[in-house]
Amino acid sequence: MDAQQSKAVEESKREQEELAQTIMARNFHPSVIGPEAWEGYMFSDLEIRIKESTDLYGAVLWPSAMVLCHFLETNRDKYNLTDKNVIELGAGTGLVTIVSSLLGAKVTSTDLPDVLGNLRYNVVRNTKGRCKYIPVVTELIWGAEVPKRFPRTTHCFDYILAADVVYAHPYLDELMDTFDYLCQENTHIFWAMRFRLDPENNFVDRFQQRFHLEELYDLPSLSIKLYRAWRRDKRTTDHRETAA
Repeated sequence: MDAQQSKAVEESKREQEELAQTIMARNFHPSVIGPEAWEGYMFSDLEIRIKESTDLYGAVLWPSAMVLCHFLETNRDKYNLTDKNVIELGAGTGLVTIVSSLLGAKVTSTDLPDVLGNLRYNVVRNTKGRCKYIPVVTELIWGAEVPKRFPRTTHCFDYILAADVVYAHPYLDELMDTFDYLCQENTHIFWAMRFRLDPENNFVDRFQQRFHLEELYDLPSLSIKLYRAWRRDKRTTDHRETAA
């Protein structure tokens, strides 16, 4: 590597670190501790208050959600969510759903049944009276149930959003099938992922067999990458719907 290349690498690292710091600076803590604990976030020039539930893994807000929200807000000219149909997988505490709704999207926010109570509370608390469309919060178990819940004849999503849904859980195959089913020819996937263990790397490799993948952010200090993805094939018929 020559001096010019080395300088470019160092400049890229510095830009990545500055971006990571900018994103994390959107988080703030209440100045006065009240009866209910919450974390604060600033998006769309609005204060968003998120209640976490530390006894449930999916009810804790992870930095990947902030990374995805930052991208959506700062790239709204290129990827305009206004009046678009959006589904979030593994919505957790609801920050991505909330920000997407504030940006004008018609959002379906999904997660497992035991997370929905806290998710719905956060979504209602932060979107009521603020958004053009009221987000729909509903349970979704990845895999075989998805075609029944969201048949293509009535559901077509412009964007699929996911933050930190890939980690060492036993449902990675079902998650892959869910991405595959919901992502139609003109659908964009925005997916933020924190790299922890080998399963994440293997999932990305398998994901690229079905989808084109563009890396939008690489933030080493957070161990997070943000991707945009879209279908490789031009599928028109789904065998699961045909069989049904």
